[in-house]
Amino acid sequence: MAWYCSGSTNSELVENLYRAGLIKSERVRDAMKGVDRAHYAPSRPYSDSPQPIGHAATISAPHMHGHACEYLIDFLKPGSHVLDIGSGSGYLTHVLANLVTDPSAANQANGQVIGIDHIPELVKLACENMSKSEQGRKYLKSERVKFIASDGRLGWPQGAPYDAIHVGAAAERLHPVLIEQLRSPGRLFIPVDMGSDDGDAGSLGSSGGQYIWVVDKKADGSVSKEKIFQVSYVPLTDRPKK
Repeated sequence: MAWYCSGSTNSELVENLYRAGLIKSERVRDAMKGVDRAHYAPSRPYSDSPQPIGHAATISAPHMHGHACEYLIDFLKPGSHVLDIGSGSGYLTHVLANLVTDPSAANQANGQVIGIDHIPELVKLACENMSKSEQGRKYLKSERVKFIASDGRLGWPQGAPYDAIHVGAAAERLHPVLIEQLRSPGRLFIPVDMGSDDGDAGSLGSSGGQYIWVVDKKADGSVSKEKIFQVSYVPLTDRPKK
């Protein structure tokens, strides 16, 4: 169904996703409408399919960005702090910033999104992409959005705790350090490669393939994990060797 949601404009693409039920929340719909994908995926920006952005990385299909926002939406409120691991083009980082910002509120009511990628060239690209819009330039100047070059598998403890953590590449295992960096309560959205031989991944289930996992840290600090659906992401790994 998702591939029939492509549009000729950003607004048409998002409305198609909304009508198809792939986006359910009006907040998510409006946040995605507020970010023109042409600034982030210049090849076929309004196609509901992943697009290469160089360095063996991709920008995910719009419906996957919609799914991520929907699963995190209860933790994406004005004032929330969010970590976007594998931020790549910067598109979803911008959408998440829309969801944690209330333009009518005082500055202290607005949140922050930290995008982290292990490829410095993609960090530079994300900043350039976001600078293509007035809103994006304001986010960068105010540090509502920050992009950092680092190993996302380690999270970013300097900004913790986070109300929500999104991971945009398939991890070999469910990294405990990311759960540690969640606020209580908080939520992690992460694709995990179940084919890994790692014991931590094996404890999640024995079936192979990549699956989205939603991990909740509750107010009392207890943790619950739920396997959602199968996906296909580029790996969350080291920088590609030249």
